[in-house]
Amino acid sequence: MSNCHIFLLNQHLDTITFNLKSKSIMRLKSIFTNSFGILFSRVTGLGRDVLMASALGASVWSDMFFVAFKLPNLFRRIFAEGAFTQAFMPSFIASRHKGVFATAIFLRFLLFLMAFSLFITLFPEPITKLLAWGWGKDLIADTAPLTAINFWYLDLIFIVTFLATLLQYKEHFATTAMSTALLNISMITALWLYMKEDPKTVAYALSFAVLIGGGLQIVAHLITLNRFNLHKLLIGGWKYRKHKDVNEEKKHFQSLFLPGIIGNSTPQISAFIDTILATFLMTGSVSYLFYANRVFQLPLAIIAIATATVLFPSVSKSLKNNDEKSAYANLNKAFWLLAFLLGAAMIGGILLAEPIVWLLFERGKFTQLQTIETVNVLQMYMVGLLPFGLAKLFSLFLYASHRHKKAAKIAVYALITSVSASLILMQFMGASGLALAGSIGGWVLFSLTVKEVGFDKFLEIVKSKKSIYFVVGLFLFALLLSSINTLLIQHIREPLI
Repeated sequence: MSNCHIFLLNQHLDTITFNLKSKSIMRLKSIFTNSFGILFSRVTGLGRDVLMASALGASVWSDMFFVAFKLPNLFRRIFAEGAFTQAFMPSFIASRHKGVFATAIFLRFLLFLMAFSLFITLFPEPITKLLAWGWGKDLIADTAPLTAINFWYLDLIFIVTFLATLLQYKEHFATTAMSTALLNISMITALWLYMKEDPKTVAYALSFAVLIGGGLQIVAHLITLNRFNLHKLLIGGWKYRKHKDVNEEKKHFQSLFLPGIIGNSTPQISAFIDTILATFLMTGSVSYLFYANRVFQLPLAIIAIATATVLFPSVSKSLKNNDEKSAYANLNKAFWLLAFLLGAAMIGGILLAEPIVWLLFERGKFTQLQTIETVNVLQMYMVGLLPFGLAKLFSLFLYASHRHKKAAKIAVYALITSVSASLILMQFMGASGLALAGSIGGWVLFSLTVKEVGFDKFLEIVKSKKSIYFVVGLFLFALLLSSINTLLIQHIREPLI
């Protein structure tokens, strides 16, 4: 081989290496951009919850609003955290007529949701009773109008999620990550304007603010969609919808969608069932679960969900191109990033639970006793933070390789475990028993997901010095936080002289 050929070969290899490094850096940048956006949204969400706790406390009216908001909020989490995307994205990537396929799916879903929302508006009491089995007739009647208002958010968040999926295909994540803040800002504005009004007025103001926030999220996505020229894709899809045959592609999507929803929404469905079960417990139990779950969701979202959202398009494309090596290399890097960050957050959430809840919520109508009850729930939720986050990561490979039914079966097993444990533990531990049951379900979900993806792949990852660093690091971190917690408790609970 001549020197010229060797030079050109080396130059080619250098180019490949540079491109791989560039992609890795860009992906890491996307993860942190997405994490920052989600962090901003969650911080504004916590600000909203702080004001809500001050205005309503853990009372009958707070329970009523949380029940009314529970079903649309359940679907918001299911859609926003990837269930729709992980069913739609592989089919969209494989589609030969992307615009027509996307338009067909959008219209079908939107028309169904609008009809369903109209039905709930006309007959809100049955669905409210379904959400709160343990409540009496009068309480159901008072909550039903709130349910009818809040349910329309489901239509709005579907539009947001659909547009967000198209942006993710272009590997743009910032708009979606930041947009939830618009919902929170809308609700904060309502709380600020009606803080001094009676609780009923505050609950209704919050409900209408939810719809205004959803509309603002749609506007933000439409602006970004136009910037990426993706509106042309949808316009073309509408124009040629009768000329291109996408029936087979729609059937393939339908075969993935329901298993994808079931497989990706176990934590949300479990929390939804817990809310129903909590209506049989003492007043305030629904609110304790809500406030604690809000804190739990913060690290889960900014660490695990942000990482999974960014990796999914690239993993799907790699597996479609039979490039498993690249896909599993991303898994290895992401695993340790999540393990260290989620592990630290889990330890911090358990040991510093009381200072966290005190700082965020204990003011106004939110009392010290309600803080203690919320702390107990939060600690039990935090036990499941690490497995839920890592399960999110490993499940990417099931969805990207079109194994949605396998993922759904695993999720059902985990859900059955969680609900069974809830029915038992709530008898002895109240609301905190419901949270612990959810965490037990999370560990089952993680174990079965790893088994399906490949236990050998998991062993390849953990057979590393990083495992030792992980265990020792968490132990030392726990000792440090234990000492800090003791000092903080002495300060915040110091008796007044």
